[in-house]
Amino acid sequence: MVADLFRSRAALEAEIWTLRQQINVLRRTAPKKQTFSSIDRWIFVCLYRLLPGVRDALAIVKPVTVVKWHRAGFRLYWRWKSKARGGRPAVPLQIRKLIREMSIANPLWGAPRIHGELLKLGIEIGQTSVAKYMVRRRHPPSQGWRTFIRNHADGIAAMDLFVVPTISFRLLYGLLIMGHGRRHILWFGVTAHPTPEWIANQVTEACGWEQAPRYLIRDRDGAYGEVFIRRLQSMGIRDRPTSPRSPWQNGYAERLIGSIRRECLDHVVVLSERHLRHLLLSYMKYYNEMRTHLSMEKDTPVPRAVERAGHINCRPVLGGLHHQYVRI
Repeated sequence: MVADLFRSRAALEAEIWTLRQQINVLRRTAPKKQTFSSIDRWIFVCLYRLLPGVRDALAIVKPVTVVKWHRAGFRLYWRWKSKARGGRPAVPLQIRKLIREMSIANPLWGAPRIHGELLKLGIEIGQTSVAKYMVRRRHPPSQGWRTFIRNHADGIAAMDLFVVPTISFRLLYGLLIMGHGRRHILWFGVTAHPTPEWIANQVTEACGWEQAPRYLIRDRDGAYGEVFIRRLQSMGIRDRPTSPRSPWQNGYAERLIGSIRRECLDHVVVLSERHLRHLLLSYMKYYNEMRTHLSMEKDTPVPRAVERAGHINCRPVLGGLHHQYVRI
């Protein structure tokens, strides 16, 4: 290239015409799409950078392609120049999972509250990092149904009717009323003809006027009539009937009736209404005072003290279907 500076103008123009003719021949014979190496692109970009007017002399590549290569090189340059050289250390995956779990389990907590809990656990992390890994919610935070029911369980009662056949194939109806607070049985009623008046009187005897629950969950059985609904209103109880064909909405009562059948009625032949009432009252005493429950951490609905001293004595319950173990 240095020797070209001392050549005559005619020789240079002749060489240029020769090169252009060769390019024309190559353009006719070579494929339409040419491949360029990184060095080729770099040379074209540098020439365009120094003398933008060289775009008019381009033959095997379009000017817009050279401009695109130049912009791509500009982006790569600044990406390399802006690459992080340090910064705060990455948050471990275990801590990120913990932050996510805490934000899901406590929807009313914000980043400062979770950050404070993490500091008490000996986890050194910034509050902005906590906010970064929290679960994003589209709606304002709200408690779940399980939390809502647990907080209001002491003021909720449930009731349901169940059928028991006697030895003479006569049908008797049992009425169960239970509290949601400690899953305890409040009342058992037995009759052969459940009427709205009878059910209303059973609710009054079970709850009384002074200790009536705030809500009462029941199904839509036809036995509950206007007399029953008016009695609830006069006692200040809010009636909460379940949706049609939705026994799961009264799950506590349905499950308790299943336990009564499995643990008592399926093993006994009921003789009469009096006999059934005696069985149910005996089971109520066993269920409330002796039977431990998994949902209450192996305690009974009526709290039962732990006995550590004395000789263990066994007492039959319900004719020996179950037994009570006490220390004396």
